[in-house]
Amino acid sequence: MADTTLLTTLVRQARGKTDFPREAVDKAVTCLADFLSCAIEAADLPWSRQSFALASGRPGACVVVGEAGRFNAEDAAFANAVRGHGLVREDMHAGSISHMGVVIWPVLLSIAGENPALKANVLHAAIAGYEIGGRIGRALMTPEMARLFRPTGLVGPLSGTLAGAMLLGLDEAQTVNALALAVNTAGGLNEWPHSGADDMYFHPGFAARNSLTALRLAQSGARGSSTALEGVAGLFAAFGRTSLPYRPELYPNGDLEIMAVFNKEAPACNFAQSPCQVALAASRRMAAGDDIESIHLSTYDAALNYPGCNYSGPFETPLQAKMSIFFGMAATLARGEIAESNYALLSDARIAELIGRTRITVDAGLNEAFPARQGARLRIETVQGHVIEEALDDVRSASPALVLERLLEAAGKRLGQSERANIAEALRGMGDGKVDAARLAALAALTGTLAGERAA
Repeated sequence: MADTTLLTTLVRQARGKTDFPREAVDKAVTCLADFLSCAIEAADLPWSRQSFALASGRPGACVVVGEAGRFNAEDAAFANAVRGHGLVREDMHAGSISHMGVVIWPVLLSIAGENPALKANVLHAAIAGYEIGGRIGRALMTPEMARLFRPTGLVGPLSGTLAGAMLLGLDEAQTVNALALAVNTAGGLNEWPHSGADDMYFHPGFAARNSLTALRLAQSGARGSSTALEGVAGLFAAFGRTSLPYRPELYPNGDLEIMAVFNKEAPACNFAQSPCQVALAASRRMAAGDDIESIHLSTYDAALNYPGCNYSGPFETPLQAKMSIFFGMAATLARGEIAESNYALLSDARIAELIGRTRITVDAGLNEAFPARQGARLRIETVQGHVIEEALDDVRSASPALVLERLLEAAGKRLGQSERANIAEALRGMGDGKVDAARLAALAALTGTLAGERAA
């Protein structure tokens, strides 16, 4: 009898998809550029240095973004994933409440570094990774689950492993086995927003490293349970979903999950994005001499219920501030900009004052529209009697131009202007959509060539 387990069906759908529209390929290039931008900018943050320390002294064929030298594949994947997540500005898929790019790209970079002769299309492999993570994540995650478990830690291993299997050209059985083994590594707790600790930064690192391990095991003949998703003790049952709410499929009706991914404008939690955006618009309408009397934000349940988003202080770490809708809006209003530097002002008196004048409530319309849309409504009343209202029906994604601008600025600062130009040329060359492992490995090499030499 034909194998009709969910994993097998998904693998067949993934392997059967060989053609993607231009907009999806372009989106994959933007997501790659966004990942590299975040990783370069975050290279000197504490969690980036801690993860890189694990790679030191363990040579290999792979690049750690922003560093000279070559490193062990698993160590490089771990370090790159942590760096990509380090600013909290990584790409976001709202339907699964997860950040798949910070797992997918480190896995693909390591595989390309070890296997530059592979001819499979890297961008198509990445699209498949976003697809399986998005589809399974939509079916698996609920607001209640997301309060306890980190969605990226649950779906990230699936995303990274399928992307890697597609690039490596694994056969159907190997791919099913790799995915089944990867499902066994799903994990990550959401206690960190309550304590202000650093656990979050390392979740994608674990997922990327585990994806590579699952792929290697499958290549060596290891078997995984093909019912690892829907079985009586499979992923859904283990996390309290006693049955599948529906049977997910990949690329239904030609829809692609990568097109639902957005690239953040603010270096902060997904749920703080549209609040910061309406706050920025409002700040630009403030009249000279106006002072804020009250701030009222309308949002949706998922935003207020996600750990850390409803926290109003005091703030001991930048991560607490980046998770907080209150802090993000208040800092944007106080400074008139959305910037990384906002999140260094943890004890700023003006920000604290504005937080104290803020209330946040749930709007039924916005609630109903989520997760397809992530809107926000803001009303500010001033001491002088003026009313300023701003609204977004959906979060605004950073444009491809902004993503590229941020990458090139970061590359220029850390790697030098010549490397900045080389990276820009390499990314422009990917516009033809034909990116094999050698081209990805060459781009990765550009991100690490000069960093160590300048430090020396």
